[in-house]
Amino acid sequence: MANLDLNNATTTDFSSNVPDFVMDSMTLDVDNSTGETITYFKDAPTNMGYYAKDPIIFSAANNLATWAFGRGWVAEDDTTKTEFEHVTGRGNDTFSSIMWNHEVIKLIVGDSFMEIVTEARKDEDVLVNLIPISPERVKIISQSGRIKRYEIWNGKKWVKKKTTEIYHSSNKRIGDQVHGTSQIDAIKKYIDTRNELFDDERVIKHRDKALGIVYYKTNNEGKITYANSQIEKAVKNGEMVGLPEDTAKIEPYPSKSSEDRQSFIQYVENFTYQTFGVPRSIATSDGTSEVGGKMGHVIFEPIYAKEQADEEDNIWNQLYKKVKFNRPPSLGGLQEDKNTGQESIQPNDVEASMTRE
Repeated sequence: MANLDLNNATTTDFSSNVPDFVMDSMTLDVDNSTGETITYFKDAPTNMGYYAKDPIIFSAANNLATWAFGRGWVAEDDTTKTEFEHVTGRGNDTFSSIMWNHEVIKLIVGDSFMEIVTEARKDEDVLVNLIPISPERVKIISQSGRIKRYEIWNGKKWVKKKTTEIYHSSNKRIGDQVHGTSQIDAIKKYIDTRNELFDDERVIKHRDKALGIVYYKTNNEGKITYANSQIEKAVKNGEMVGLPEDTAKIEPYPSKSSEDRQSFIQYVENFTYQTFGVPRSIATSDGTSEVGGKMGHVIFEPIYAKEQADEEDNIWNQLYKKVKFNRPPSLGGLQEDKNTGQESIQPNDVEASMTRE
């Protein structure tokens, strides 16, 4: 007989089964005590794989680069304008496409590099070309916290390059690092989670192609196997299933609604966009309200503007050229509609504002 005495109730001990969450630690660069410190980008191929194969990372990186460097540029003087207009990169590039490429690599790897090609003319060196270099072929050699030189793999050996021969941009460099931080590093777990969720949902959707569970009024394996083959054939070909009356009963799978799964997938997608630094409304208007879309654009302005300003400073510091990248149309100056309580775009908000301070 069952013991109904509540004094004998017990609890489940989770202390030994569920460990406390511990965030992984991170240390910054420390110079080698013997002199030179070598920094190389071993994770570059993995991060570029995330960019190439994950649609959210592909979209977010491309959109941020397009907003920052997709509307052209203005040079301070005619000489700089002429030099940059004749930059061809690998042969069929333009200065705009090179900077777009440079930005994407910087975001997904953390650092981006280009070889600076100059030519001596009269009393000065003239910029001839900027040639992109994939980060996994680059070593940064530093000493006492400063970059001393670069080494580039040419397919056969490492070639030393002076700091004046390499154009180098870092993404969100902190502390005494000589390299930047990949936008992907902080969200890899969420990218993997989304892909796992998507694969699970795909399996469930494939399972939904079946009619369900069949309950047979027989234990004859041969008859069951034959009936299963007929049902499988009918489902595959979209045909009618014919079974003798009262021999089998087909019921749907006991499955939960896909609404919760779809909502979680969308949440992870939105979170990934936000953490990368690009509001979802920048990439797509799907599922975005009018107000959300407007505010997303407003929030995004300082993000892409900083990318522009950082690169303008880099060009001045490393190439000694003054360039301004044109900004996209601004949605600043949103005003509240007193009738609806929603933000609304004013006529002057949809005009392109290229004013730079």
